[in-house]
Amino acid sequence: MKESGRKQGAASPCAACKLLRRRCAQDCVFAPYFPADEPQKFANVHKVFGASNVNKMLQELPVEQRGDAVSSMVYEANARVRDPVYGCVGAISSLQQQIDLLQTQLALAQAEVVHLRVRQAASVSTTRHPISPSNSTVPPPPRPTSCPLHILNHFLKWTWLLTMIAWESLCDPYYTSTLVVVAAAVVAVAGTGSRDD
Repeated sequence: MKESGRKQGAASPCAACKLLRRRCAQDCVFAPYFPADEPQKFANVHKVFGASNVNKMLQELPVEQRGDAVSSMVYEANARVRDPVYGCVGAISSLQQQIDLLQTQLALAQAEVVHLRVRQAASVSTTRHPISPSNSTVPPPPRPTSCPLHILNHFLKWTWLLTMIAWESLCDPYYTSTLVVVAAAVVAVAGTGSRDD
């Protein structure tokens, strides 16, 4: 069956041999990967990599790895044709930005969870230790130390600034997540203290 296909290929050269205007040999290295009915596939690869370079790469690879190599070259060549400046790097960069955005959204959600848990813990603590009017002389249970307002505002301002810098420069999202969670925790603790005043 395979031999019959190659006999037909001799009458109809593969896309590579047709573009290069040469006879398609029985052992043509391009024929299994660049069929005659997909001329643009090889045209883009030839334009970006060059036929001789593609031929050399395929000859140096084991047969079982050539299909993956061709798929990779075709993807990169098509991306380069669509975007001559950035090529596939542009697509990768776009996907990386989407990942960073999702990780930042996840960090904000985690910060909100921290804030809600601190508020819930403070509410449970207040419920367990109510202040009775008959025992008004008894000192209330210790409460979390509240943060001075000007210090809290200063901290939040710098935390937000650092978060924006980390996002704009596409730094490791771990730092952005840490800054956001710390900011939420400080807001929650400070808010707990201010409610008791």
